[in-house]
Amino acid sequence: MPPRRKLNEFERERAVAWFQDGVPKREVARRLQVSISVIVRLVQRFPATGRVQERRRPGRPKKTTPREDRLIERLALQTRTASSSIIRRQLRVATNTNISQQTIRNRLHEFSLRSRRPAVRPRFNPAHRPARRAFCRRHVRWTRQQWSQVLFSDESRFTLNHNDDRLRVWRRQGERCIDATVQEKVAFGGGSVMVWGAFSLHHRTPLFHVQGNLTGLRYRDEILRPLAVPTLQQMGPQAVYQDDNARPHRARVVNDFLQQSGVNRMEWPACSPDLNPIENLWDELDRKVRGNHPPPPPRDVQHLYQELQAEWQAEWQALPQRIFTTLVNSMRTRCVECQNSQGGYTHY
Repeated sequence: MPPRRKLNEFERERAVAWFQDGVPKREVARRLQVSISVIVRLVQRFPATGRVQERRRPGRPKKTTPREDRLIERLALQTRTASSSIIRRQLRVATNTNISQQTIRNRLHEFSLRSRRPAVRPRFNPAHRPARRAFCRRHVRWTRQQWSQVLFSDESRFTLNHNDDRLRVWRRQGERCIDATVQEKVAFGGGSVMVWGAFSLHHRTPLFHVQGNLTGLRYRDEILRPLAVPTLQQMGPQAVYQDDNARPHRARVVNDFLQQSGVNRMEWPACSPDLNPIENLWDELDRKVRGNHPPPPPRDVQHLYQELQAEWQAEWQALPQRIFTTLVNSMRTRCVECQNSQGGYTHY
């Protein structure tokens, strides 16, 4: 919520003059861009006091001046990762003002700045942004019908036991380390499994468990030939296959096979998971499976996967159609947002 704007003396006099001229209070508030309650209190106070100045407020006065407040905001915006202690030290060097770290945080809160976890995104090299911008420029005018002909695919690695910072616990003071409020951490996430899947607006392939390293030959023989190509044939001659630039996907045997099979393949910019809607689908699938099962104890990864494999398949097939419709329809917005950021990051 933005900080409440205070009227200066000239604006208060103007507000009283407008009100005396018959301008409604709501219109006065709109002209000055303040809450109507500010104008109501002002016009109620003026007949009693005959002045527009605010009454002297009780309480402790601020230890910083408006100039120092603006400096605190500027220091935080110049270095977004600077802690309150660093900003406090920089302010003391610049103005010889010694205030607490909590005061620094209070001033930043007044400017609507909050400490948050940074968004995690791939690192771009100089070639990535132009490639992303070019891709979005080519596809930003695609219709929903055109996007409905794209089969989006990807692999995802599911860690069987991890803390994704979504877990919260209810606890009282002094209960931080009791068993009921501790999230146990298992080395390397307790193991992981990799699955492959693909979907379009009206089609979805079965999930495929990728065991071991995925090579170009395995990608062709175990995924493309039995799963992806038949689905593309069901979609019709206008179907387009999308996969990323992982090394197995761009192997020569894979390129030759797709060309011989007559598959239309979409050119995909590197480091662009935010443009691929299947990433959101993996997150939804992970939430559903974890919602049905507590984190498993450390055991054999293969045994755990066999226990969860049927449920992953069932949850994948049970994902409602509205999710697929929403994700496919979001492609135009993704392209617009990426193009507006000059090929930079999007919120997806």
